[in-house]
Amino acid sequence: MSVQRRLNLGFAALFLLFAAFLVVQLVVGGRVRSDHDEAAARIVAARFANDRVLQQMTNAETGVRGFQLTGDRSFLEPYETGRGAAIAALDEVAEGTRDLEVRQILGRESAVVHAWLEEYAAPIVTGADGSDRDGAGADGADLGGAGAAGAAGDLARGKQMFDELRLVNEAAGQAIDAELRAEDHHRSSALRAVEIGTALLLLAFLAVAYAVARTGRRQLLVPLGLLGGTIRRLAQGDRSARAQAAGAEELRSVVDALNDLAAQTEDLLAAEKARAARAGLRQAVAAELQDLRAPDAAVHRIAELIGTAVGIRAGSFGAGTGTVHCELAIPGTGSVEVNWPAGTEELPDDLIHTLLAGGPGKLVIFDDGALGVTIGGDADCEPGFLRVRRTEGQAWTDAERRLLAGVCGAIERALRQLTLQYRQARLITELRMLDHRKDVFIQTVTHELRTPLTSILGYTEMLTEESGELSPMQKRSLSAIMRNAHRLHETIADLVLLDRPEAGSEVSTEPLDLGELATNVRTELENAARAKELSVTFDADECWVLGDRIQLQRALRKLMENAIKFTPSGGSVRCELSADERSVSVAVTDTGIGIPAEDVPGLFTPFHRAGNAVDQAVQGPGLGLAIVRDIVSDHGGTITVQSVVGRGSTFTLMLPVVPAPVPEFVPVG
Repeated sequence: MSVQRRLNLGFAALFLLFAAFLVVQLVVGGRVRSDHDEAAARIVAARFANDRVLQQMTNAETGVRGFQLTGDRSFLEPYETGRGAAIAALDEVAEGTRDLEVRQILGRESAVVHAWLEEYAAPIVTGADGSDRDGAGADGADLGGAGAAGAAGDLARGKQMFDELRLVNEAAGQAIDAELRAEDHHRSSALRAVEIGTALLLLAFLAVAYAVARTGRRQLLVPLGLLGGTIRRLAQGDRSARAQAAGAEELRSVVDALNDLAAQTEDLLAAEKARAARAGLRQAVAAELQDLRAPDAAVHRIAELIGTAVGIRAGSFGAGTGTVHCELAIPGTGSVEVNWPAGTEELPDDLIHTLLAGGPGKLVIFDDGALGVTIGGDADCEPGFLRVRRTEGQAWTDAERRLLAGVCGAIERALRQLTLQYRQARLITELRMLDHRKDVFIQTVTHELRTPLTSILGYTEMLTEESGELSPMQKRSLSAIMRNAHRLHETIADLVLLDRPEAGSEVSTEPLDLGELATNVRTELENAARAKELSVTFDADECWVLGDRIQLQRALRKLMENAIKFTPSGGSVRCELSADERSVSVAVTDTGIGIPAEDVPGLFTPFHRAGNAVDQAVQGPGLGLAIVRDIVSDHGGTITVQSVVGRGSTFTLMLPVVPAPVPEFVPVG
């Protein structure tokens, strides 16, 4: 039987014994005491009832005798009450006793009581009633003398019957006392039996508990102590510690599981050590590829690291325990081939061809036991290889194969990263050259355009002044020339503004009321809004900022011009300025064509135009919002946009607030 089953049975027996102990001690013992108390109370009540029988009969006998001697009927009152009370007391005695002897004596007592009442007391009481009815007459004296003689005889007979009642009552009382003593003896015997049963159950409980404890110590505690010692040895680093199988069958299975766990832990630690070695080797190889100022030396150190990791020792003149052949394509440098140790012969071309034909990352086993891996082989990493051979003829383990494959993977990733960095560096250089050419182009174009544009504007203004000699057709043509020339002039000015080398370096600052600047812009654009029949709402508080007056007014003008330009005739434009403790807010809202969501991210990029603006042929070079962004950024602010296609847009400009300047006090006189 297993120790678990034995312990389960032992604990079940302990539970049952304990339950039986409680039942015997509490339930049975309590029931015995309760039954005895109930029986004792019943017997005592019967004893008292028996005493009341004699007392009540004594009262009745006294009343009858008094009446018999005196003829006074008031003496019959105790008789009337005592008679009924005595019979009731007899019934109580009968209910309170269970003893047969008591019941027999009680029957005799009841017979004596009824005989006294019926044969002695009743005739006297009845005779008294007759004498009252017939006592008057001449023969009264004679009858009285005869009655006195009869009364004396009744008294003697009544006393004899009552003495018999006393004897029977005393015998009943003694029998009841004997029943009470028998009940006490029965209680003592029952309680003694309960105590004996309780003691036996307690002894059995202790015996079973001792057996359970002994089994637990021999089968569990001692083997567990040995098992704990083994666990402590394992915790202290003794990986070879193993527990001896002892004790119960269940504990033996635990010991076997612990030994298996210790063996697996030892294997896992060895594997983790190997993984750490592989990781360390990969990191060392990757570190060598980070500094390629001397590519040949870096690749040589990589070959040496790999050879040392697989147990190759270098000797003099190539007489080591193996060789390492490595060829890597370094971005910007070309292929670098290294043969380690020094003096190792180069690989034949056919072996190199076999290696490269294997495919990226594929392991190749050669006839001489060498292990080769192809590195790269596509546009992002030019092909290279690693070939390792050990002269001792050792077989390659799975761990060593994973080591070489992991190292080659790390080399390939590092080379791909270097290729990406090399291409990025080239791309950055090309972008810088393009940016420089763009700057030169803009400078050249703006310079070359300004000179002829100035001449065009000058001569056009001269021709306009002589409009009296011009036909209406010529006047309209001159007006178109002037309008487009001014557009071109503004575009050149915007290009010059965007082409500043460092935005914000030339900003001159002073306290400005942004509400005043917005009012000036509104006045300048009032005619343009009126021409399109737009409803312009203007709400401007006094808002002070620190900035360049010309630049900030240009930014506000660009926002208002865009709102007017992209709002169809009959629409509305609203400009709101407000300030709080930290910033000034300028919100320009229109009911124009709106901006598609896909065009919002590039909205503040130079030359960017929304798709619906191009589709609807709204003119503009796409420089205004880029200029606004640069001006706002130069002043330490931000600009955001919210727009819904077909419903309009809201541009919100935020600038840091400054306190309003205090007017200077000029003394008078």
